[in-house]
Amino acid sequence: MALRRKEKRTERSKLDATPPWDTARHHEVEPTTGPYDVSHVPEGDGIEYIDLGALRIPTDTGLELKVEVDEQGAIASVNLADEHGHMQLGVFAAPRKDGIWADIMAEIKISIAEQRGTVSEVAGEFGPELAAKLPAPGGATPVRFIGVDGPRWFLRAMLVGAPATQDNRAAPFLAAFRGLVVVRGAEALPVREPVPLSLPEVAAQQIADAVQAAEDQSD
Repeated sequence: MALRRKEKRTERSKLDATPPWDTARHHEVEPTTGPYDVSHVPEGDGIEYIDLGALRIPTDTGLELKVEVDEQGAIASVNLADEHGHMQLGVFAAPRKDGIWADIMAEIKISIAEQRGTVSEVAGEFGPELAAKLPAPGGATPVRFIGVDGPRWFLRAMLVGAPATQDNRAAPFLAAFRGLVVVRGAEALPVREPVPLSLPEVAAQQIADAVQAAEDQSD
């Protein structure tokens, strides 16, 4: 698992939607089937996971996990990557019954248009998706947005590069996305607020040691 400090936000990283709020609490949990709510993970499959708190990622994806952390050591972004591209993942709070993906898609379309990119809605394995191209030096960067509305959570993936347009390059990323497990927790959060992620204990200690070492060198 690769760890790095958070960099300055770019226009692409601002595509997450912003609140209105909804703090209503609901206790019923409807089944989800890949990606899974933690209440409905298939039993006896023998799959091992990297535990990031609100998000569990299968260890057998064949992809490199890259975690970006802020100055306090908190997770700022999670990516799965290979030599062809990467997939950024985000988990957000959502209402119990009303999905938010449709609204977020509309807002992403507006954001991409403002960046002078192109975007279209397409049908995908997990429902409606967005296929887009964003302006970049020397050409355009292909991007694909996937969203899944779960019980009190929303999971979003952004594929960048060849996996956004080529089925064979997308296959390992989609398989990884299908195997994700969301652990929403009982904490009351505003709708669209990121559900906090956490590093495994060993990685968190590595970050803490690195921060302490940097502080010692600056004294």
